[in-house]
Amino acid sequence: MAFAQRVAEIRTGFERSFWVANISELFERLSYYAAFASLARYLHEALDFPTERAADLSGLFGGLVWFLAIFGGAIADRLGFRRALSLAYLILAGSYFLLGSIAAPWLAPVRGAVPLVALVTFVLMLPALGVAMVKPSVVGTTARASNENVRSIGYSIYYTLVNIGGALGPFVASWVHKHLSVENVFRVAAFSVFLMFFLVLVLFREPRKLGDAQTAHLGETLRNFGKVCANPKFMLFLLIFSGYWVVYWQEFITLPIYVHDYVDPKADTERMLMTGPIVVIAFTMLFSLLTQKMAAFRAVLLGTLVSMVAFAVLAVNGSLYAAYGTLVVIALGELIQQPRYYDYISRLAPPGQQGTYMGFAFLPLGIGSFLAGRIGGALLHRFGEVQHRPQIFLWALTAIGLATTFLLWVYDRIVKPSEQ
Repeated sequence: MAFAQRVAEIRTGFERSFWVANISELFERLSYYAAFASLARYLHEALDFPTERAADLSGLFGGLVWFLAIFGGAIADRLGFRRALSLAYLILAGSYFLLGSIAAPWLAPVRGAVPLVALVTFVLMLPALGVAMVKPSVVGTTARASNENVRSIGYSIYYTLVNIGGALGPFVASWVHKHLSVENVFRVAAFSVFLMFFLVLVLFREPRKLGDAQTAHLGETLRNFGKVCANPKFMLFLLIFSGYWVVYWQEFITLPIYVHDYVDPKADTERMLMTGPIVVIAFTMLFSLLTQKMAAFRAVLLGTLVSMVAFAVLAVNGSLYAAYGTLVVIALGELIQQPRYYDYISRLAPPGQQGTYMGFAFLPLGIGSFLAGRIGGALLHRFGEVQHRPQIFLWALTAIGLATTFLLWVYDRIVKPSEQ
């Protein structure tokens, strides 16, 4: 096919709703990662939560998103993508604004009537409701508003914009934190998604094409959840692989606190978190080519091993450069395993249930985030604040990662799902 013809297909192959949805997703990811990049230190330094509680709450913020995303598709299908996106961005705008205003004078009566930890917990739960509807709406729009011959390109555009948003979020958080205040990071995030609310209302049109399969309704989603839970082999794999995310999410939950308290108090921890997304954007194509002939499980195992030794880099050196090196190694492992992880999940699914099982591939992200906050906070408190040996915290994370890699290897050798 001639290059000019391919360009013409791309130019005419997407409806306007495709571009509106995906641009809005870029700003949603920017807002989410801006908030996530600043959250742990905001809770620890601005709201005076101890390290354990700040990490635990940060894990709650990340974990709920992936649990509710399981049901977000059913909700979005019932509401329609336009209404689901509009409602999601309105919820996100309000919740981010509340999060940045917890210490504001106008919320003093609420703080006086409700324990601070309960108030923060409630506010941190609100963004997950919005994000859970955004993701299935944008992915669904990408499918429906793309011609068949350019649909795969559409998903590539979606993935690229998600990573661009993931890189810009920490950058915006860094600039706002440095020039304004950490509270304003969340207000800027609120403003960003509030603009997307108007963008969707004005420019988005519900994409409808004949032959589209409807997303399962909520009752069916609950029944599918029961089917997945009734497969002990699959649930065992998800639980083991949650260990990967327990370690991975530390880069957002405890690493900023660790770097600020034990490496360099002047370090720009928000901007530091741009490292991973930039590496992913730069090397996705290269690693896709390098791993395309590798067996799915082997790629998952190798990528897990690479990411899981990342914190040993910082444990050995202890400098700010080593912290950046840790983030690079985590990203390289992610590049190796993440695309093939979904291939492996599809192999674990019984015939005819691939769609259901793929919908639950996000469970380890949620489980890992919940546990990451609890485990990371406890370890950093014990080894950093109590024993004054913070490097042991890093070795403990490495041990968890290596144990996860070993259990994955044992699981595949015993269960042998890849041979089914």
